[in-house]
Amino acid sequence: MRALITGVTGFAGGHLTQILLGQGDQVFGVDRIESKNLPAEVVQGIADLNNPEVVNDLLARIQPEAIYHLAAQAFVPTAWADPWGTIENNIRPQINILQAMVKQKSKARLLIVASNEVYGRVQADQLPVNEETPLRPVNPYGVSKAAQDILGLQYFLSHNVDVLRVRAFNHIGPRQNSSFVTANFAKQIAEIEAGLAEPVIHVGNLEAKRDFTDVADVMRAYMLLVRHGAPGESYNVGTGEAHAIQEMLDLFLSYSRCPITIKPDPERMRPSDTPIMYADNRKLKASTDWQPVYTFEQSLHRVLDYWREDVRQRL
Repeated sequence: MRALITGVTGFAGGHLTQILLGQGDQVFGVDRIESKNLPAEVVQGIADLNNPEVVNDLLARIQPEAIYHLAAQAFVPTAWADPWGTIENNIRPQINILQAMVKQKSKARLLIVASNEVYGRVQADQLPVNEETPLRPVNPYGVSKAAQDILGLQYFLSHNVDVLRVRAFNHIGPRQNSSFVTANFAKQIAEIEAGLAEPVIHVGNLEAKRDFTDVADVMRAYMLLVRHGAPGESYNVGTGEAHAIQEMLDLFLSYSRCPITIKPDPERMRPSDTPIMYADNRKLKASTDWQPVYTFEQSLHRVLDYWREDVRQRL
């Protein structure tokens, strides 16, 4: 397929690129910057997706058969600090893509990436959450993702745009920004092991439980949904298991090569946090036969190995 990835230089974009190239797809990628780390086969460029004319020209030039719209502001604390910036950044590019597809009568499949944050705080009897669970986001990032999800449905119903809506749960893996908890823990441990930091890990809320999926497994789900998903439908992407942040930290500490103490950091606490969240992924599995390849423990090892190598290269 001729595939266009927005946000191609980001954490998810790089992993998706590898999977699509492995499937024999022709990959085009756009972002705000170019990357020297993408495979040479990728045709990449810089594009301001907030500009409707730029987006219209982009789609007219590439004529994609599949569009993976990954570009987004994805960090919840940033959304609390700048709600409107996050909402504008996450909604406007998607509207421009949808409008361009309508204008050009595009038959491309558009994969819209929402988040488990659209579900907000759920009750124990609603777990695991399925795609029929009401959308009740409790932070500005979740609001922006709920809007993306509903906009996709609206354009499917109003204009017959071939939209797929995914609600991705927490994904982890190599190359993730250290602002996110898994990468943050691993980076701190790698720097402590190398003698670059004192043997103390600073932590936020350790009681929250989340559905953590390896980024490679999430991107493989995206690829399979573009090939086999039903137009207009929403799909949860997650393992269906919840792991506490405390459990993650304990595993990381067991992998560490030196003793480390824990120090709570009030700055790492969120104004609102959902105690537990994990996916009902039966719809995804029924549509694609998807199964995760990596266990939780294997993913943590992958993340820690990445940061150990990153630190080694910096020394």
